[in-house]
Order: sequence, then structure tokens, then C-alpha cells
Amino acid sequence: MRERLEDIAVAMVANGKGLLAADESTSTIKKRFDTIGLESTETSRRDYREMLFRADEAMKKYISGVILYEETLFQKAADGTPFVDVIKAAGSIPGIKVDCGAKPMAGFPGETITEGLDGLRERLDSYYKAGARFAKWRGVIAIADGLPTWGAIKANSQALARYAALCQEAGIVPIVEPEVLMDGAPGTHDIAKCAEVTEWVLRTVFTDLYDARVSLEGMILKPNMVIDGKNLRKASVEEVAERTVQVLKATVPSAVPGIAFLSGGQTVEEATAHLSAMNAGFDLPWELTYSYGRGLQDSALKAWGGRPENVAAGQRAFTHRARMNSLAALGTWKEDLERAA
Repeated sequence: MRERLEDIAVAMVANGKGLLAADESTSTIKKRFDTIGLESTETSRRDYREMLFRADEAMKKYISGVILYEETLFQKAADGTPFVDVIKAAGSIPGIKVDCGAKPMAGFPGETITEGLDGLRERLDSYYKAGARFAKWRGVIAIADGLPTWGAIKANSQALARYAALCQEAGIVPIVEPEVLMDGAPGTHDIAKCAEVTEWVLRTVFTDLYDARVSLEGMILKPNMVIDGKNLRKASVEEVAERTVQVLKATVPSAVPGIAFLSGGQTVEEATAHLSAMNAGFDLPWELTYSYGRGLQDSALKAWGGRPENVAAGQRAFTHRARMNSLAALGTWKEDLERAA
């Protein structure tokens, strides 16, 4: 008997828990490892992820699910236990990134289209058998002079809707991730521009999800926060929270059980502060939580440094960030808690 999509989706955003995005592609994790001078091999990637997944306190108390890369979904820990089993033993849900990345969009200079729909039905079937119960697909929208175009927004939106419908057919909850980049070139747009584009994108996505007969109760939205461009940054925490909630309320139906933000381009503390301000300051129809990669892993990666003797230090750093974000998902994070740690 398959679990109900609605139940999985609710569990993914429940009680101040959020998602650990550990779905970095092999090329992305190599860039992260370069920052600590570690060679990226199958073994080093396994050791790093095992450190995170075996951080008991963090996984049991603060992490509802883990987004995996295909290699990791089928990988085993050093003692031979499949990672899927390690994650489930902590009471967390295994998930999988299924897109094949954003590629330059023909005829649309400076814009991308995410690929990976071909063969997706069969892949989802194998991921389900391997234990994955949710999936993720990221569409990327750039803000620049004359961008984004309607053509690029529409193409990415329809791909997200087709992906989501295939996931639900396979018994897998889709995380729908339309990311409006804050760090696209030149990254000097103001917060009003980000709000305008994010609203346009989300309206389009929910229209396409409806047209594709996707059940909103059995999905999670993973949007960007409404924030000014990376090279302009001046909006306060309060303004980011207020504008983000405003856009979400105008576009996201209350049938969606939860919204799990990406931390793209923000410092780890900024991502936490913004999330907490939204949960503390507004009456919301959905759960608002985190689906962070760098925002949960950055300090853990540095503390670990690729050395076996630093595993406990890396786990402490990960647990601290997970706890801070859990408090933010409950709206009770305070800056002085960072100092205290």
C-alpha cells in the first residue's frame, strides 16, 4: 500500500523541521571540496555525507527529509548500510534531485531551460523502489536588462508542471523549485524588481500546475525569497520578510501544505534571520520552512575539513545550524543564540 502523497508532504514541513539539500552534483561538490583542499572522490563524497546523515541529534530533531543526488541514493555508508536506511532510521524521508541541470535555452540569450523530462517516468520508478518518497526539480530564472522573457518563464514553468505530474503518478511528492536568481548578472536589481518577477513566475507556475492536474495537497513549493540583487543588497530583514510573504499570499494557494525556501546567495545567518522574521511576524496559511544546502552545510564542511578526526566537530557545526533553522521555522530564532553557541 503506497503512502498518501498528502501525508508525506505534511511530514516534510512539520514541527519546525526542514529539508537538508545534499543533492550537489559531482561538479558542484567538487567546488565545495576545493574550498577545503579536499579531492572529490566517491569515497570522500561518501564520508562527507555520512558525517551529516549520522549526526543523530540534527537528523532526528531538525531534519524532516534529505534531498539526495543519484549517486548518494544508491550509495552505502562505510559499514555497508545503504544511506537510504541510515536516513530512514533517523526518522527522516529520503528524496532525490531528478533534473539534469539548467542548460542555455536556444533562441533566448542569457536564459536557461532545465532538462531531464525524457525517461523521467522510468527513472522515478527506480527511485521509488530505492526508497525515495519525494523529488526535486529546479527551474532557473535570471533577472537582467530585458530579462526574464515570457518565453523562458513559460518553458520552465511547463517543465516543472510536467515533472510534478510524473512524480505524483509514481507515488513521489514533487518539490517544485522555480528560482529567481539574486546573483544573476549584473545582480544590481532592487527588491521591487525581484518581487515583480517572482510574482510573475509563481502565478505562471500555479496556472501550469493546475492545467497539468497536479494535486496541490501533495506537493511542496521551494521558491527564492524576495530579495535585492547580490551586488545591491540593502533591504532589511523586515523588508525581505514582508515582501516575500506578500508575494506568496498573492500567488500560492492555501491548499499547498508547505513552502521550503532555498538559501541561494545568502549568508547562513541571513537565510535563518529572514525565515524567522516571516514565521514570527505573519499569519500564514502554509508551513514555512527551510530546504537549505549551503545554509545548513557550510560551517560543517569547514569544521570537518576532510579529516576523520574532525567528524564530531563537523557534526556539531551541522547540528547547530539545523537547530538555528528549526527555531527560525518556528519563528523563535534570535541573533544572540548564534553568539551563545
